[in-house]
Amino acid sequence: VAIQDLTPISFIVPAHDEEPLIASTLRAIRAAAEAARQPCEIIVVDDASTDRTASLAAGEGARVVSVQARHISKARNAGAAAALGETFIFVDADTLITPEVVSATVRAIASGAVGGGAAPRLDDASPRYGKVVMWVSWQAGRRLRLASGCYLYCTRAAFERSGGFDEGLYAGEELALSRALRTHGRFVMLREQVVTSGRK
Repeated sequence: VAIQDLTPISFIVPAHDEEPLIASTLRAIRAAAEAARQPCEIIVVDDASTDRTASLAAGEGARVVSVQARHISKARNAGAAAALGETFIFVDADTLITPEVVSATVRAIASGAVGGGAAPRLDDASPRYGKVVMWVSWQAGRRLRLASGCYLYCTRAAFERSGGFDEGLYAGEELALSRALRTHGRFVMLREQVVTSGRK
């Protein structure tokens, strides 16, 4: 059996100095994949961290890829280059996912989607105004079919055809990739939620 048959999903988590959050993020990913009965690998791209991000990630069973870029697009692309799976799910290091969103992602890919995103919700500690801004942004993104960077999924084939994340951008790279992926097929915005931190 080929390795790719055993790891159809590669979760890719870019991280810089995420010691306080990385373990809970990785545990949520592992638990969500197991509950959804989806074999996976978890790749943490440690981008020039000065804390224990890399060692904590390794301790949680993630494969750690080290870069010295301080650039989110380069970190995400490095994770994709190391990935073994045929489906990529990019998850920010401050984001908690659920079995429901993983199952919905798998169903979307199985139905022919080349990529998409999930509904982001700010954590309970976030201020009310931030939650309102996030909700408005999500509604706009859903209509325009633009995924939030905290959860973006796609097939390996579509990612490669799209050229990956634009390394010339320092912000908005997930929006650019969303537009590129849409040129290769159906881009599905899921209603299932992920919870991300209010620092955004």
